[in-house]
Amino acid sequence: MLSKRPLGKTGFEAALLGLGGQSTLQDPDRPEDAEAIVNRALDLGINYIDTSPRYGDTTSEKHLGRIMASRRSEVFLATKTADRTYDGTMRQVEDSLKRLQTDHLDLYQIHNLRLENELLAILAKDGALKAFEKLKDDGVIRFMGVTGHKDPALMLDAIRAFPFDTVLMSLNVGDIHDRSFKEQLLGEAVKREMGIIAMKLTANGRLKPGEMFTIKEMLEYVFTLPVSNAIVGISSLAELEENVKIASSFTPLSGKEMTALEDKAKPLAYPANYFKHEW
Repeated sequence: MLSKRPLGKTGFEAALLGLGGQSTLQDPDRPEDAEAIVNRALDLGINYIDTSPRYGDTTSEKHLGRIMASRRSEVFLATKTADRTYDGTMRQVEDSLKRLQTDHLDLYQIHNLRLENELLAILAKDGALKAFEKLKDDGVIRFMGVTGHKDPALMLDAIRAFPFDTVLMSLNVGDIHDRSFKEQLLGEAVKREMGIIAMKLTANGRLKPGEMFTIKEMLEYVFTLPVSNAIVGISSLAELEENVKIASSFTPLSGKEMTALEDKAKPLAYPANYFKHEW
């Protein structure tokens, strides 16, 4: 059985493993596979799903919506806006709700905060966060989050500037070797009692299971960190079953084991962190 952890101060207990909206879920040519993965994930106890209108050019939200039409109550549902303005965010959330076939979101997030001018834009009087506050007051969204995988220093500025409920950050065995989210952001998020969601555990497949690390090592490294949960994109039902099995039997690694995995990842510093440079 999947263990659960508090999602910060939201009151929600998140399964340790969450389902990411990329991989099969964003593939327009695999609707049946996507629906099978989502249904099986829910059957196995996964209760946190993260998506975005940018995944597959809205495909991920559409695939999820077909399941949410009948299983919405089983899911803490999170999506995102890439718009930095009030008006644009209001349009994006309306479209996301329609695709996801729901009247509310559990978590709405700023997608991929990358540059300082983007932070200034979302904080402005006509910025996206004014829309977030309005949506929360109206009951359209329950909680507010920010996501990023490029610059931990900028993300640190963001969580200090606005009382986000959650933060979604990249964390993997090689993160420590290049502008580390673990070193620069994770501690402050813990201090603020935020819901902390990990992503990029395999660096979008750049850390290939079976080459230098097993998928068990990569998952357990992140699970050992003080995160609420970790989201993983799934390519097949077999992969889903394997990941759930690992999460269900997880016990924290020792400090020595964590350091050994980090040291082992040093030659893979760039592929493990490529998104900090290329995206």
